Formats: sequence, structure tokens, C-alpha cells
Amino acid sequence: MAELVYPPVILFAKTMFRVLDLKLRVEGGERLPRRGGAVIACNHVSYLDFIFCGLGAQPAGRLVRFMAKEQVFRHRVSGPLMRGMHHIPVNREAGRASYEEAVARLRAGEVVGVFPEATISPSFTVENIKSGAVRMAAEADVPVIPMAVWGTQRLWTKGHPRTLTKRHVPISVLLGEPLRPRPEDDPELLTKDLRTRMSALLDKAQADYPEQPSGPDDRWWLPAHLGGTAPRPPQD
Repeated sequence: MAELVYPPVILFAKTMFRVLDLKLRVEGGERLPRRGGAVIACNHVSYLDFIFCGLGAQPAGRLVRFMAKEQVFRHRVSGPLMRGMHHIPVNREAGRASYEEAVARLRAGEVVGVFPEATISPSFTVENIKSGAVRMAAEADVPVIPMAVWGTQRLWTKGHPRTLTKRHVPISVLLGEPLRPRPEDDPELLTKDLRTRMSALLDKAQADYPEQPSGPDDRWWLPAHLGGTAPRPPQD
């Protein structure tokens, strides 16, 4: 596929982050294979996660094709960009076609990015995840790379105002050890394993994060178990 849109978008994003002096840290980038198919399974705390998840693949020189809801592809601004970057639209009422498209991309040697929670986590923890990531990886015979992003919620997340021009915000992107699903494996057990790995990465990103809330009113971006005011996650 011709890459006429993706490289300029990456360049623009990196330029904007330099202007804003965002402190981007990518750890474990070498765990993403430099060639061949792979699934990235990332937690979801912000509307901007796909940008930083994609930048987490840059050390390996990979472009990530994200699975995103179909409405984004119909938007007059985001639609042409999403199509130009060859992302994968997901119709939640007829998801089989997008699943098969993702498997085909994986078999063709591409990296497919998914947010297995399927929505932004208001608790800023890894909530229940769906099994699609491990099932498509098993079907395509490719690894799943767990990923965690942290700090992006301070820029734009559900239920809070956008602060896209906020400067000097640290952003952490951590990649974990690959998980290699096989067709004979139990997808539910593998999904639990994947969630555990994603949670461990997120815990590390939160523990190593170089900033703390500036005061009581700023504790909204921390999960409850770290003393923040984000809602507690639902019971499993």
C-alpha cells in the first residue's frame, strides 16, 4: 500500500509534541518485531491513545493499522486521514468483516493495533477486555504485544475538558513481552493472561511517572487505588 498520508501525519505529530515539549518515553520498543505481523493490545485512557500507541511502534520502524469505530471514518476531517493511513473500520453490529480484514492484514505482515477494553476506561485501570486480540493473533499465527500508555488522559479524556495545548506533560508508552497464542489455546485464558500483562505494564508506568497532581483538584487523573478521584473499576 502506498504510504502518502501516514508519514506526514507522524511528522506533524512529532513536531507538535516538540512544540509543546511533551516528555514522551517509550520503553520496550525492541519487543515489537521489525518485520512480520503482530497485534498490539493497548489500554485506553484517552482519545489520543492511538497516536502515542503508534509512536510506540516507531523504534521498530513499524506503522500500526488501528481498528476504530466506523463513525470515525465517516467524519469529514478524521475520515480521509483514517482511510489514508489504512486503518480498519469496525462496525460493532457486524464485526466479522473487520475481524477478517484484520486477520488478512496480519497475515500480510502488518501490525494491527487494538484497544481490547473497547472504550476509554474511566477508572484509569485495565478493565475487562475482549478476546478479539488473542483470537485474531492465533488465527494469523502472530504474536500479541501488550502495551500501556499513561499521561495521555491529562490532555483529553472522557468527561474532562480538552487541554491539547498543555505543555511539558510526561507521556509513557511501555511495551511488554510478546504473547504467542496458538489455535488450540483457550482464548478466555489467554485473554486473562493478556489483561494481567497489560495491568502490570500500566502499574509500572504509573509507579514510574515523574509527576504527581498539583493539588486536591488535580487528582482526577489518578486511579482511586493511587489516591485519585477517578471512579473505582467495576467488580469483575
